[in-house]
Amino acid sequence: MNATSTGALLLCRADPETVRPLAHLLREQMLLTRAGEEWSVLVPEGKPWRGAGPSGGGDPEPLDRVLGGWATALAVGSSWPVLALWWDADRAGYTLAAGFRRPVGYVWLADGTPVGEDEAMRTFAARLGLDPVLDLQELEALTRPDPESDAEARLRGLLAVLTRTGLTLPTGLGPGESADRLRSVAAVQRGVERVEWAGWRDAVRVELDAVESSGLGPWVRGPRARAIAAAQLAAGLPLLLWGARRRSGGWAAAGAVLLAQGALGLAYHRARAATESR
Repeated sequence: MNATSTGALLLCRADPETVRPLAHLLREQMLLTRAGEEWSVLVPEGKPWRGAGPSGGGDPEPLDRVLGGWATALAVGSSWPVLALWWDADRAGYTLAAGFRRPVGYVWLADGTPVGEDEAMRTFAARLGLDPVLDLQELEALTRPDPESDAEARLRGLLAVLTRTGLTLPTGLGPGESADRLRSVAAVQRGVERVEWAGWRDAVRVELDAVESSGLGPWVRGPRARAIAAAQLAAGLPLLLWGARRRSGGWAAAGAVLLAQGALGLAYHRARAATESR
């Protein structure tokens, strides 16, 4: 690697449609594209590790800390793991985040000298469901001294193992490339999307769109959802009155819950329709 080859990638084990809503919440400009059947890749458009302030005027923040924070934020709100890869003139490494579990990572010096813990590779393999024998052997080889493998080669070896999980990075989108090169390659990929922060209102709208486009969509909005809400109102009111007449707190509470759910369902539908008409 040379002094200019500083770059980073976020690999998510989910399709772009699934990744998009959470990626918006990072409040960073990124390019999102597919990286195989089960994977997506996020490429930062900016270089936030250069400085803490919006203009880059603050003290530089370590690249591994920035990427680790992003990976953790994405993983905590999802059911799929996120792998952050990063490299600069001095070091290279990865951080794997999965749910609320403690992130695991490994680091190599620029010449390929391993400076991480062997246990990290075993945890890495387990959390990604890799073969505990064959795949783990190849991963553990990356933790042993090898004068002919620099940090870039180590990361490429890591990615080679992940190809067995369906990961396929586009040509030119990989370890050792500069941030500018990564951005230009990602920008010309088929189906690439630009992810950027547009305020909390749009972020909430993106989240709702994701829910409505999922398998839960018909139960959240549409004719079926409206019918359910109406049925809840129709059943809730007489049940509430019947429970009140009989002085039955349980039936009255059940009626109140049905009324509330039905009213919320209809209110949600109207609110979404009003939002889209703006």
